[in-house]
Amino acid sequence: MTRIYTCNVPIEADVVDAFCWLQKGFTDQFVYYDKQNPTRYMGLGRCIALPSLRDVEYEYGEGSSLREVAAGGDTDQPPVFFSFNRFDATNPAPADELMASFPRLRFMLPEIVLIENERGHFLQVNSLGPVYPGRVARFTRMVAAAPPRQRAAVPFALEPDSREAWGAAMDAALAAIGEGWVSKAVLSRRLRLVAEHPFSSKDLLVNLIDGDARGTVLLYRYADVFFCGCTPELLVRKRGDAVASMCLAGTCPTGATSAESDALAEALMADGKNRAEHDYVVQLIRSVLDRVCYDVDVPAVPEIMRLAHVQHLYTPARARVLAGVTLTDLMEDLHPTPAVAGTPVGEAKMLLRAIEPYSRGFYAGACGFVDGAGDGEFSVALRTGVFDGEMGYVYGGCGIVASSDADAEYAEIDLKLRTILSAFGA
Repeated sequence: MTRIYTCNVPIEADVVDAFCWLQKGFTDQFVYYDKQNPTRYMGLGRCIALPSLRDVEYEYGEGSSLREVAAGGDTDQPPVFFSFNRFDATNPAPADELMASFPRLRFMLPEIVLIENERGHFLQVNSLGPVYPGRVARFTRMVAAAPPRQRAAVPFALEPDSREAWGAAMDAALAAIGEGWVSKAVLSRRLRLVAEHPFSSKDLLVNLIDGDARGTVLLYRYADVFFCGCTPELLVRKRGDAVASMCLAGTCPTGATSAESDALAEALMADGKNRAEHDYVVQLIRSVLDRVCYDVDVPAVPEIMRLAHVQHLYTPARARVLAGVTLTDLMEDLHPTPAVAGTPVGEAKMLLRAIEPYSRGFYAGACGFVDGAGDGEFSVALRTGVFDGEMGYVYGGCGIVASSDADAEYAEIDLKLRTILSAFGA
């Protein structure tokens, strides 16, 4: 049995300013920051890493219990564990040298967590022994003194990838579809980026949070290597027995004007290829929720999610989870969806192993957080890259079905890459 000691104090500071002010003192860093909703957790340091949360006891400041926390005490936030999971953890293909340097850990509890949620702003201090009050007081003073963050542009060069290799991958995917092995395959591209001068994880984080990218900003820094991005795709959220997910597949550009974007969105809704891609995801998510939930609500007709550079077909999904089913159970049942692998999912993953010459690592993986009360959420790590402060790799993907065109899919990925490239102030 592992015992975790947690102390929480309310703060008035902006959590991003506070994170930027404190981050130099910690090599391990974790961020899950929803730009549209106050679900923002920013962790510093690593108190402990655990393979499972089933045999963990929690002791809260001033004698609070987990039951009191779940009932909504003012300052007794449950300890927050971060979890970054690879797209295909057993893929024998090599990952790039940056992605390969991350350890294979399951649940990571930071020493410090800055929290912004519907209950307010908090500083959380976690420890394997009783939390020293002087440490809490010191970090509280530091957070209160945090100066406003500043953005910095980072010029870079992006090395082009091989169009011939992309054409060969498309041919292989279309051949597998034609033979009936899969109905859809989601291919990805990986491009190398080199910066003109050194940059930090803080630089990219601030540009993603304060820039025009929409979605949830992710960051996992381990020593001098960091994985980050801004993803539009929620995999699963759990609050008590309430569960939410989304089906996100089918893409078109945004327009130069609102009217042009509306016209493109209308064409996307009417496009048979994109609607078929989307329906594969709807079917899988509905089948998982039907198996482990009740009161399942998945609308029959998708909506449009409009982002800075692209628009997607989007169907929200809601349900009530059965007793005994954990957030981790839901994440593992849902990931990967046909939106990032293909369909059938198992066959599509095997096809990707044969076609893609690299392991994706965290790209398109399930990344998020879970707290000591069992609540939390995971997003699919799209629009992401991995960096070392001088160079890195950026990733993008697209769904391939029988009617897909290689040039059009290549151009779609270029549009999607604009989100992670916006982290450089581009």
